[in-house]
Amino acid sequence: MELFHRILKIAVEGGASDIHIKTGTPVIFRISRELIAVECPYPTIEWMNKVVEAITPVHLKKRLEEEREVDFSYYVPEIGRFRTNLFQQRGQWCLAMRHVRSSIPSFEQLGLLEQIKKVAEEHRGIILVAGSTGSGKSTTLAAMLEHINNNFKKHIITLEDPIEFVFEDNQSVIEQREVGLDTQSFHHALKHVLRQDPDIIMVGEMRDDISFGAAMSAADTGHLVISTLHTTNAAQSITRILDFFKAEEREQVRRQLAGTLRAVICQRMVPSLNGRMVPALEILINSPLVRKLLEENRLDKLTMAIETGVDDGMISFNQCLFNLVKSGKVSEKEALAKASNPQALEMNFKGIFLNEGGRIIS
Repeated sequence: MELFHRILKIAVEGGASDIHIKTGTPVIFRISRELIAVECPYPTIEWMNKVVEAITPVHLKKRLEEEREVDFSYYVPEIGRFRTNLFQQRGQWCLAMRHVRSSIPSFEQLGLLEQIKKVAEEHRGIILVAGSTGSGKSTTLAAMLEHINNNFKKHIITLEDPIEFVFEDNQSVIEQREVGLDTQSFHHALKHVLRQDPDIIMVGEMRDDISFGAAMSAADTGHLVISTLHTTNAAQSITRILDFFKAEEREQVRRQLAGTLRAVICQRMVPSLNGRMVPALEILINSPLVRKLLEENRLDKLTMAIETGVDDGMISFNQCLFNLVKSGKVSEKEALAKASNPQALEMNFKGIFLNEGGRIIS
């Protein structure tokens, strides 16, 4: 295990976000989105078997034997915590590990927009943090919870698979429950969570109709539910939620969502001019207009509502990327690569802005 821990330590010191280890090939670090081979002995079958035996939590060993892949959190004192996926390829073990910072970054450190603080301070309803894998959803969600923890007296219960950031009680009381260790499943935990007197429920990921139905029920009874979703933009998140449900249920779910949704925060990570990564954000707020569009099933108008909802705290990806370029944080090239509508953004850089009817307004 000495070599394994040395690999993890070098990864953390070198600023790697991810570590990939498999038999007979170089150890790979991902640094600033680039895959880099590390000079160290190639992992052998025997060495990998010893590592797997040592790091797999006891409660997951039976599942690993049956399913051949598991997720868990691995912590090494004085090195750090790693979100770990253990799986097989060609009958041999592989590890994909993501370094999770021990300290929870602030809004300012992450470069998050100020209106997300206001979103985090909602008293009830559903807040979704969306994005693709690796877009920083978990970190943004953790920053929101830590903001609540530092400023409000709330009872927060998290349901995670696995636990990534570890919170310490400050103004709030926080219980973190890991699926497989502290509860059987998300479904089982959500079934009982309202009996535990929470003010805020954080669900690591919305995965199906059962979990989202439970979230809406909790929001209906005055709780705040915060979760993540795998979607590429804020408007698409609404469609994704409805896709969880059967066709005959979607009308009722959409109307219920119109009353319980508070915001969707969608983000993409963009390489900055200083070599780091900054978040580009799209924010959908459930304003009176958005609520009406949801109730009337005019989901195709949500993108327009975001673009014109600046006064309500909304912002589109293109608007956010334009601001990042103008503030000198991101290059035009990188912004265009991450834009939802590159052609429109390129016109913006030239000083041409269109209204929703396609007419030039400046």
